[in-house]
Amino acid sequence: MTAQSFSPGLDGVVATDSTVSWLDEENEQIVIRGYDLIELARNLNYVDVAYLVMYGDLPDAESADSFCAALKTGADVPGDVYRLLESMPKDTSVMDALRTGVSYLAGHVGPGLLADTSREANSAKGTSLLAQGPVIAANAYRALHDLPIVEPDPGLGYAENFLYMLSGERPDAEALEVFDRILICYIEHEMPNSTFVARVIASTLSDIYGAIAGGVASLKGPLHGGANEAAIAMMLEIQEQGGPSRAEPYVMEKLANRERIMGFGHRVYMRKHDPRALFLADYIDRLAPRIPEGRDLAQIYRTVEHVMEREKGLFPNTDYPIALLFYLLGIPVPLYTPVFLCSRIAGLVAHVVEQHEDNRLFRPRLVYEGATGLTPPDAPISAG
Repeated sequence: MTAQSFSPGLDGVVATDSTVSWLDEENEQIVIRGYDLIELARNLNYVDVAYLVMYGDLPDAESADSFCAALKTGADVPGDVYRLLESMPKDTSVMDALRTGVSYLAGHVGPGLLADTSREANSAKGTSLLAQGPVIAANAYRALHDLPIVEPDPGLGYAENFLYMLSGERPDAEALEVFDRILICYIEHEMPNSTFVARVIASTLSDIYGAIAGGVASLKGPLHGGANEAAIAMMLEIQEQGGPSRAEPYVMEKLANRERIMGFGHRVYMRKHDPRALFLADYIDRLAPRIPEGRDLAQIYRTVEHVMEREKGLFPNTDYPIALLFYLLGIPVPLYTPVFLCSRIAGLVAHVVEQHEDNRLFRPRLVYEGATGLTPPDAPISAG
């Protein structure tokens, strides 16, 4: 294998084909099963889009009712899951708890169904995972912070229930609207690391729970799902150091030191706009009055954005506005990436289903740069 065939980070490498989604960077559009994601976010709710992602078509009224009912039934997790979350060390991250919870749920499926990789079986298990993800994420945080468990309310819709379990209170209409649109914007994004990991695991004919657990582990990284946590940490640091007037010198100092500004740039979009970021930024001024420092943070947001475009020609990716929107909604920072993951379960499930239906084992090669021709000793070195 020659160096010319080596692409660090698989940059530009096409690994598979898919009918789930596509990043049309020339038109700055995210295509989901043929639809523009932003148009879906403007007109539908998360459950409608989740059905589209997982099943390939928008639901009719009967299918929508059936899917909603399955999500409500599926959210009733076994009681020992709550006990598992309460038994974890208090310094466990919510993402680690979520990964463990997904793996634990596999034991409740039964070996026959767990090993069944048919579309029907995977879709049923995927629907359960989509329903159970928010229950585990919200209550992992609650258990790790000695807060009472909040079980899902069957009288609430998916996004409303998610927010209810996060806070223990029913959300107002404005919070619910913004949160639902954030979930849609996070739902699917072609072939990021977590989706690639899930497909690689699925390609071994491992089960869907293992594939999703691998996706959780991948999304935890600060260069993937954790970017939203880093972005709000930056905005809060600027606020603590002096507020909006500190934003421009802060960014300039970071750039001078060749430090990364989280929430900007993207491997695919590069110097183009992330359409999700443009769409969601419009909600920042609406939510800013909800907290005392909201307007200052909104100004910091805009100043950092302006400086990054002027100095580097880079635009925000979706993690940047979502980081601030989550903060304005009162969502604890350790839950930012878990909420992202729960939304993305629909996309991960769709890719696992697709991988299992037309499978080819992923087995790339590498460029070897180590030694060759070495000769081992004639006898063992250790005592064995």
